Amino acid sequence: MKTKYLFFVCLLMLLFSTSYVCYGANYFQEQPKETFTEYRGMVVDRDTKDPLAFVTITVNDTQISTITNTEGEFLLKVPNGLLDKDISVTFLGYTTKVIPLSDLNGEEIQILLDIAVTQLSEVNIIAPKDALTLVRAALDRKGNNYFNEQSTMTAFYRESIKKRRRDASLSEAVVEINKQPYKSTKTDVVKLIKARKSTNYGRLDTLALKLQGGPYTALYADFLKYPEYIFTDNTLSDYEFSFDKSTEIDNKSVYVVKFKQKPSVIDPLYYGKLYIDAQTFALTSAIYNLNIENSELAADMFVRKKPNKVTVIPLQAAYRVDYRTIDGQWYYGYSYIQLIFKVDWKGRWFNSVYSLNSEMVITDVSKKINDETKSTQLLKPTVILSDEASGFSDPNFWGEYNIIEPEKSIESAISKISKQLKKS
Repeated sequence: MKTKYLFFVCLLMLLFSTSYVCYGANYFQEQPKETFTEYRGMVVDRDTKDPLAFVTITVNDTQISTITNTEGEFLLKVPNGLLDKDISVTFLGYTTKVIPLSDLNGEEIQILLDIAVTQLSEVNIIAPKDALTLVRAALDRKGNNYFNEQSTMTAFYRESIKKRRRDASLSEAVVEINKQPYKSTKTDVVKLIKARKSTNYGRLDTLALKLQGGPYTALYADFLKYPEYIFTDNTLSDYEFSFDKSTEIDNKSVYVVKFKQKPSVIDPLYYGKLYIDAQTFALTSAIYNLNIENSELAADMFVRKKPNKVTVIPLQAAYRVDYRTIDGQWYYGYSYIQLIFKVDWKGRWFNSVYSLNSEMVITDVSKKINDETKSTQLLKPTVILSDEASGFSDPNFWGEYNIIEPEKSIESAISKISKQLKKS
């Protein structure tokens, strides 16, 4: 069985690099006038008070949204003309909460979510006879359930590299996506609007890691648009599917389907869970991992180039994709990828562990198509974002664009770099 791995191959490059610290050049652009209000806070579980990561926060009756970081924190920028709106706070397995913006005080907001109690048997639906039948129905109905006209999406993208727990490289960007219809075989096109980076190659221990693909790596996680990278009619037979306990998303009952590759399949495939709307059979979310039991085959999927005396062993390859709705039509809203590698150098006593993370959130959607984009403004699917971006120098860099709030470790790394820049 031959599986297409373009989604994952070309993600990682390992190259020789002398030990030096490299910071991008200053990147100044005239910022738009402040015509928006910022809301900053945290989303937590009401009972445990634990922070909730990947929670979607949307301004109702608009396509403005953001998502919480891994520490449950969020930053939402709302145009002042929309301050009379409500926001919806949506998270997998929790009851959706609707809050008027007028009830929020701007900063240090704490939003409490309640776990949803779901009894799927009470839902008036035509139950599928087995899990595989349900998955096939979800794939077959993408033409009805998902966007089938071109749209323009604004997105925030971030990728980072850590050596052990220390940040070594960070790149961020706002991009414009010409999202193609789900029925179409045309691929999505990405335009870079703004970007910045910081990279400490000295911390990478003479080994330069680069994430190749940039925003496209996140887009290809949308496997309803790009089924060739995970599930196709030919590869469904390589998996075992079974039902798990049902849940709730956005106050709607959802089937949960577990999947894993069959023992007879040799090539590394995936295992995880699919979340499928009980009434429409639309895929609302997927959380899954690559099977890395055969580390040699798995390593071949990721590493483009490496020194001969280096052995790369993948420890984890985790993925998540979430979908959202506008006027009853679903579309790609968020994806997260985490790759963890152990790097062994021949002749050295100790190995190094690196983690590469990338995520992208759609922050605005428009049915208007931007036909004025020049080909020179478009990113290539093989782009290395850190080569295109500039430095962390302007504190007001993003202006009105919604972004994912940085985690504490990232904030600390940026602060240290800024101090070093001032000294130099």
